Amino acid sequence: MSQWIYFFDLCGTAVFALSGALAAGKHRMDPFGVIVLASVTAIGGGSIRDALIGATPVFWIRDPNYMLVILATVIICLVLVRKPHKLPPRSLSIADAFGLALFTVIGVEKSLLLELSGMVAVVMGLITGVGGGIIRDLLCRQIPMVLRTEIYATASIVGGICYTLSIFVGMDSMTSMLIAMFSTLIIRLSAIRWHLSLPAFDLKTKRI
Repeated sequence: MSQWIYFFDLCGTAVFALSGALAAGKHRMDPFGVIVLASVTAIGGGSIRDALIGATPVFWIRDPNYMLVILATVIICLVLVRKPHKLPPRSLSIADAFGLALFTVIGVEKSLLLELSGMVAVVMGLITGVGGGIIRDLLCRQIPMVLRTEIYATASIVGGICYTLSIFVGMDSMTSMLIAMFSTLIIRLSAIRWHLSLPAFDLKTKRI
């Protein structure tokens, strides 16, 4: 893994850890709960990805820097963010959007390095991007963001496709990563700003 990819992976870990910590603060969890929620949000998706593609032991077991980044993020959040209810209403969604963009690219990149097909790489990018958030939301007893009507998983899929196609047409890894991250981020932030959503699958039975 190149230094830039490793750097982006750690950044994504920090952003998702912040997302988990903010969610824990909104639900008034104790410091241990904050650490747990930040950890599963940050490494949950990547752990599922590594288990599926056979990259074991999973990444955070092989490299303790990921856990150090999570702990540092939690400590900073606990010290600086004392009143989560006074944070902007969309702070959690925006932090989650940046994590989604970063982790989608990391998931696709790792899959392509293992010579998996482009379609599988896009799916692994999706799992990496949304897996931790699903676990976080379930622990908070909320419907996961990926299952709500607002565009979420679609942004990750588009980003994964952009990265895969960019690599296949011969673009360098850094350019491909930036294109994919910005694509994911723009779609997700636009969905947050203007409440964009896909048409709902609504089966209503007619009354006789």
